[in-house]
Amino acid sequence: MGLLDRLSRVVRANISQLVNGAEDPEKILQQTVLDMQSDLVSMRQAVAQAIATQKRTERQCQQAERTAAQWYDRAQLALKKGEEDIARDALTRRQTYVQTEQSLKAQLPQQREIVQQLKANMGHLERKIADARTQKDMYIARARAAQSSVRLNEMMMNNAPGGLGAFEKMEARVLDLEAQAQATAELGTDSIEHQFSQLESEGNIDSQLSELKAKMIEGEPT
Repeated sequence: MGLLDRLSRVVRANISQLVNGAEDPEKILQQTVLDMQSDLVSMRQAVAQAIATQKRTERQCQQAERTAAQWYDRAQLALKKGEEDIARDALTRRQTYVQTEQSLKAQLPQQREIVQQLKANMGHLERKIADARTQKDMYIARARAAQSSVRLNEMMMNNAPGGLGAFEKMEARVLDLEAQAQATAELGTDSIEHQFSQLESEGNIDSQLSELKAKMIEGEPT
């Protein structure tokens, strides 16, 4: 066996092992895309939750800022009324809300960064899914083509010299039938021609017999 024949057999064997493996390539690709889509749903939920947390922190921060401003106004009002102790309590309350506002503002940059990172990851995953869908269709087409190639190679091997394949058997059967039909037609033709030959021969003999009779009559003495 030549080198090319051996390589061809190895390639066919590898393709057969890949295509006819225990797992269906199409199902694997379909499931992979479904898993990625499930991950995308989870990531979208995470992004939505992070955005909601950021918005809530912003609202709480704004609310603390407004409340601190209200207590500051109350402290001013108490001083105008000569109520220094009340003004002191108001400023104490204000300081609590100012601290809350500062704490919430310190959290916002990190929360915004998390939201941006999650959005970037989500966009990356969306692009990956789009590419995966394209790749999936391409690989499914290639897998089906490989399966067809394997079946074609098997048919070619079955039709190789040393054994008749289905098509060669059919061809031989058709040739036999055609030969039988031709022989029957020739036999039929020969039979008709033979009959006509006999008729023509009989007609010629009758003519010769009539001619002979006429000569004999002429030769008789009067």
